Amino acid sequence: MRLDYLTIFPEFFDVLGISLLGKAVDNGIVDIHAHDLRTWTHDRHRTVDDTPCGGGAGMVMKPDPWGEAFDDLLGADPDPSVHVVIPTPSGTPFRQDDAAQLSHADRIVFCCGRYEGIDHRVIDYASEHWSVHELSLGDYVLNGGEVAALAMTEAIVRLVPGVLGNPESLSEESYSQDQEGLLEYPVYTRPASWRGWDVPEVLMSGHHGHIAQWRREQSRELTRRRRPDLLTDE
Repeated sequence: MRLDYLTIFPEFFDVLGISLLGKAVDNGIVDIHAHDLRTWTHDRHRTVDDTPCGGGAGMVMKPDPWGEAFDDLLGADPDPSVHVVIPTPSGTPFRQDDAAQLSHADRIVFCCGRYEGIDHRVIDYASEHWSVHELSLGDYVLNGGEVAALAMTEAIVRLVPGVLGNPESLSEESYSQDQEGLLEYPVYTRPASWRGWDVPEVLMSGHHGHIAQWRREQSRELTRRRRPDLLTDE
């Protein structure tokens, strides 16, 4: 899998060289490239923004640098196997299903907007050439798309085979199919008693059937309290 990041702050993505993502890069599972959008500007101020047409506050990212970046990185021929991800608060919510879908992609290009956003013609152009995903992390606004792109990257790459040391750990996580799309149950480890709080007795019983039942019940109760929208049979 190749991941490209178009941004005016490429240093944001230095963090991808550590932890499991860094190991995935070292092992050749993931190939990461962060590109400075200002590389594709031609004035001495390396300008990437201009005032919004129709008036209003803030600045809008100009289409020309994006178009030239696309030409250099992706060429002019349409290729729906390339996925272009645009983090934006006006996008559809980024879900685990999106991460699972994108984990099968051979190439993903993250377009990290700033200011009031990217000239919409860039998105229209990309949509005619590649598979475009306008995605939002949640109902809030960030200063730019870099933080969202990092979060999405971690959610996607950890699902790529070979990235996690124990892939079975994915099966019991929140939102997984084995979890029936529910939130994950509470987890505990030793010592059995800590500051007056004990590990639930059933988890120390060694009875796998009772443990599985307790975990299912805990998942449903936690989901009912925190995310009732995930319950489909209530």
